[in-house]
Amino acid sequence: MKPHSLLLTLALAGCAVGPDYQRPDLSLEARFVQGDAQAIGAVATQTWWRSYNDDTLDALVTRGLAQNLDVMTANEAIRQAQAELRQTGVNSALEGSLSASQTRAGGDGIATTTTTSADLGATFVIDLFGGIQRERESALAGVTAARADAETARLAWLAELLADYSDARYYQEILALTRETIQAREETVDITRSQYDAGAATEYEVAEAQALLSTARAALPQYSALFDARVYAIATLLNEPAAPILQQMQKGSAQLRTPGGSSTGVPADLLRNRPDVRSAEAELTVAVAEVGVAEAALYPSLSLTGSVGRSDSSDTWSFGPSLSLPIFNQGSLRASRDAEISMAKQSEITWRATVLDAVEDVQVAQSNLARYRQRAGLLRTAADDYGRALSLAQENYRNGAITLLDLLDTDRNTASARISAASAVNDAAQAWATLKIATGAGAAATAQGDS
Repeated sequence: MKPHSLLLTLALAGCAVGPDYQRPDLSLEARFVQGDAQAIGAVATQTWWRSYNDDTLDALVTRGLAQNLDVMTANEAIRQAQAELRQTGVNSALEGSLSASQTRAGGDGIATTTTTSADLGATFVIDLFGGIQRERESALAGVTAARADAETARLAWLAELLADYSDARYYQEILALTRETIQAREETVDITRSQYDAGAATEYEVAEAQALLSTARAALPQYSALFDARVYAIATLLNEPAAPILQQMQKGSAQLRTPGGSSTGVPADLLRNRPDVRSAEAELTVAVAEVGVAEAALYPSLSLTGSVGRSDSSDTWSFGPSLSLPIFNQGSLRASRDAEISMAKQSEITWRATVLDAVEDVQVAQSNLARYRQRAGLLRTAADDYGRALSLAQENYRNGAITLLDLLDTDRNTASARISAASAVNDAAQAWATLKIATGAGAAATAQGDS
């Protein structure tokens, strides 16, 4: 058999040492605690925020998905991983260079001479034990992990934007409710002054009514500052100047309301839909492939080296195999292999923990949404009841049927109930978004995707 035929046979007969990746067995419940056994399929492209029916929010998300710095950084990490992938395979096995030179020499009384030379050398590593193949598997999994990390960054950004936007609309609602409270208390002060002028109220009662009015007025700057802070956070998330966004948001809009529909699928859906789970599995794939790389380093390596040279005086060439046997560093190489095995086991544990955390996220979000919806409904009813009570209390106080103390107590309770109801509506609206994000919905959305 000719030497080059033997080398070809060796190359084709080579096998990749180390373990092949297989997803570890994982026992998951057939359904979430408060869910059903119906899978939801792929949800990564869902533009679920459109269900809030808020055009301003839709526009902010559309712009932010294209220009947020965290998402842009994650996208660059994908490009880096793709470039690192191109370094593997044939590009990793083959190296070489071409060098050329031309030298002119001469001097006084010496004829000028020109010497030209060129050398081309190359080395190709025969992947006998699959080390290069495992390196490529590792790089491929790295690209998968980078893509999943980008989707995780997108979900984190959506969560922040939804929270800040919902809070901003909540503080606008509180400002509107506080202004209504101010109007009601101004009316109470007017009634009390009229009664004071008629001798039916004391100066103390006038001062008490006025103090409660001043307290409501003093709350306006605080809520305005909280509103501004949320808008500035939105501007940062969008990588845009704050002034135009503030001007747009100041026009006002209703609080976000909880949309209908909250399908969660089954726990097994999270293995596909949650990008952090997919990233953890990709990192496990990387770790398993690196075990193969370290295992291959224990065995001989074979490479083909050749060179061609040309000069003015002669032409040269050389070609032949080169065998390298790792003999005296076996202890170090085996220690490296064992370290990679341990890292793979750690990656498996991390993946399992990530899956469990994902299941917990969905179940907590599902429970919160159900409870917050119920709480919001009850508090809205309580706020409406207190509103009617306040109207009756003002009329009764005007007619002398109740004391100012009774009216002011009803006033305080009404203001508190209205704020509590608005807060509960905000909590429920955000809980719905949290549940969607917990299921991985929207991870690959581009604002033009499916709704």
